[in-house]
Amino acid sequence: MKKTYSVIYWASRVLGIGLILFISVFALDVFDESHGFWNTMLALLIHLIPSYILIIVFIVACKWKLAGTILYFALGLLYIIIARGNSPLLVYFIISGPLFLTGILFFILARVKLPEV
Repeated sequence: MKKTYSVIYWASRVLGIGLILFISVFALDVFDESHGFWNTMLALLIHLIPSYILIIVFIVACKWKLAGTILYFALGLLYIIIARGNSPLLVYFIISGPLFLTGILFFILARVKLPEV
């Protein structure tokens, strides 16, 4: 049981960090435009707002697993609601799927009463 807990513990963290990095890649499209250095940096900061939100959710989830579960599920649902009908079904699975999966992993960690790894 302890080994399974350890796998879920690390899988939730790796998936959370991987999701942050994956979403951050989409901000790199600001470098295709030529608006000068400061405008490009401002556009980069704005495009990274979803990554900042995911970082905050990840930190909360690592401290309070049940709250992290709720936040990850809320972000997955929020994406589906905001982007409804504007993307192919596969896009919803690619973006919301890892959010829901990370939420499930943190939920499992919240329900199992073993010491931290």
